Amino acid sequence: MTDTKHEADVAFIKALAELLRDNDLTELQVKREYGEEDSLNVRVSRMNHVAAAPVQVAVPAAAPAAPLAAPATAPAAAEAPAAQEDPASHPGAVTSPMVGTVYMQPEPGAPSFISVGASVSEGDTLLIVEAMKTMNHIHAPKSGTIKRILVGDGDAVEFGTPLVIVE
Repeated sequence: MTDTKHEADVAFIKALAELLRDNDLTELQVKREYGEEDSLNVRVSRMNHVAAAPVQVAVPAAAPAAPLAAPATAPAAAEAPAAQEDPASHPGAVTSPMVGTVYMQPEPGAPSFISVGASVSEGDTLLIVEAMKTMNHIHAPKSGTIKRILVGDGDAVEFGTPLVIVE
């Protein structure tokens, strides 16, 4: 690769980074074809650091107290139901496709999109995940009934966080 081509590629990548920043985007991916055997594939992304929810701090504090008061066989028995109840492994779990903030209704004061026990059709909006000032509607992957809502309005979520159980 010549220095001129290298400098042009660096300038192109810098321009992509500016485009990312100026338009509040989280990721850009571009492939430039120079010829049959020559191309440049660039992916520019930036991370959002989201603070952990305060609720997560209280859960570990309660866990150590239970094994001390229980017999030696109880911790193994207690772990089995916890593993079975992992919402992320449930076949009806709808997970977050991105990092962001959950909104349960289309606007403040409006009724929630869903409630436990409500029936939904495939494609119905379950909730919104706001990421980088963009409202992303999370749709039902299948028709069914809302069995559990695992997040609350205004909660911060990570990629892959279970949001809702639809059966």
